[in-house]
Amino acid sequence: MKLYVGNLPFNTTDQQLHELFSTKGAVSSAQVLIDRETGRSRGFGFVEMPDQNEGRSAIEGLNGHQFNGRPLVVNEARPKEPRSFGGGGGGGGGGGGYRERGGGRGGW
Repeated sequence: MKLYVGNLPFNTTDQQLHELFSTKGAVSSAQVLIDRETGRSRGFGFVEMPDQNEGRSAIEGLNGHQFNGRPLVVNEARPKEPRSFGGGGGGGGGGGGYRERGGGRGGW
């Protein structure tokens, strides 16, 4: 079961996250997401627990749990939604403005 863990303190490490969830059962992986540009934590992460019952126990036991001064948000992770790239619609480019032939600039 993959769990989303939000409202993490920004100094939380993967190891600390793993240790916290290990109190509720076996942990396959624990990862705090890092911002590529700044190298800082994004304040959330994911934990994978192979046993569904232990995963549910972790949700019940750790959602709202104070961790380094912050109440955690823990729930089952939802699948990543596909992103659309390009910013929407747009047409076929366009050719700029209207150009007169011969008469627009003093008739050359």
